[in-house]
Amino acid sequence: MEKIVSLCKRRGFVFQGSEIYGGLAGTWDYGPYGAMLAHNIKSLWWKHFVGVREDMYGVSTSTIMSEAVWRSSGHLEGFTDPMVECAKCKRRFRTDHLPDVKKCPECGGSLGDEKTFNLLIPVELGSVAGETSRAYLRGEVAQGMFIHFKNILDTIRPKLPFGLAQMGKAYRNEIAPRDFLFRAREFDLMELEYFVREKEWEASFEMWRNEMHSWIEAVGIKKEIVHEVEIPNGERAHYSKRTIDFEFEYPFGQKELYGLAYRGEYDLKRHMEQAGVDFRYADESEEPFVPHVIEPTFGHGRTILAVLLSAYDEDELGGEKRVVLRFKKEIAPVKAAVFPLLKNKPELVAKAREVYSSLKLQVSSVQFDANGNIGKRYRRQDEIGTPVCITVDFQTLEDDTVTVRDRDSGVQERVSVNDIAKLVS
Repeated sequence: MEKIVSLCKRRGFVFQGSEIYGGLAGTWDYGPYGAMLAHNIKSLWWKHFVGVREDMYGVSTSTIMSEAVWRSSGHLEGFTDPMVECAKCKRRFRTDHLPDVKKCPECGGSLGDEKTFNLLIPVELGSVAGETSRAYLRGEVAQGMFIHFKNILDTIRPKLPFGLAQMGKAYRNEIAPRDFLFRAREFDLMELEYFVREKEWEASFEMWRNEMHSWIEAVGIKKEIVHEVEIPNGERAHYSKRTIDFEFEYPFGQKELYGLAYRGEYDLKRHMEQAGVDFRYADESEEPFVPHVIEPTFGHGRTILAVLLSAYDEDELGGEKRVVLRFKKEIAPVKAAVFPLLKNKPELVAKAREVYSSLKLQVSSVQFDANGNIGKRYRRQDEIGTPVCITVDFQTLEDDTVTVRDRDSGVQERVSVNDIAKLVS
């Protein structure tokens, strides 16, 4: 983990939130390469689960939601963690994460009685003291899709089974955020709500189980260190009738990466009862009924962390040790880097700029790099995870070919300038 955190800071992937003021626990900011990696993962996820399917529809809902939403969904009561506070240093801890529930792991002081801690973050809306109304930052993105179920039926009239997809911010007032991007107070979720007839839920659950494995491979997470864990009764979320966690072998232990839940008709029925809105699905051939829901959930930050851990490697190339991120080409922050062989030769720099400008019109995320010698540039691009490096040399001036170096193998080949875009994309 120390190597990953160091690399992320050194190369501009991830910075601590509010860093210059000492940092704010549980918040992380993405630098230039981290922001592009995050964007590419989201784009691939959307293409994988929405773009190529006929039964999925995208939505984007507000991150601030009425208190009534969370009361109806059961989150005001059930979205909690067990907490204890140290009488001496006043630090708070999750009871289920402590080896000794009587002794503070930080200062050795006595821990108080266990309390229930709600993870939702309240916000007061309004500008006059005493005249505010309470809302909450959303703890999950699912509720935005549930409360608009009737609007979806009325506007696009989808046929069951169908799903809604959403990516966006969620917030949880974690007692003890930790382990880098794994447990944060602000994070992105990529989530699907797939609506089915009750008799179809098991087949749909299995279908999405397979789709999640397909995604794990597509995004470049090592599938051999991902394990399915069936969550037993008493440990599932309050809305779930069945849950499978996809757990990843992080350096700090095997922990949840993704979740697949069968939420039944719980959410739609609760909102229908509390809001008085008819959420039944009506089909010509059957009586109106409340659909059941299969929910695949993907933590975006946890995906980035698992991808970084899966891609990170140390090897030896050309007699030198190096650090390399072996990203899948689809998600690499930089798709290709263009170099002049020598930065003090104007004709090479001009030609490299020409190649770079042409390629940038055809391929996103191309970088021009003339800093340091060619070896240092290769090492820098290896640490960023750039799949190919393109070097403009004196032969380029004669025959319009360039040297293309593969990140993983280090193998170089001469390629026509006209064929670069096809090779990179």
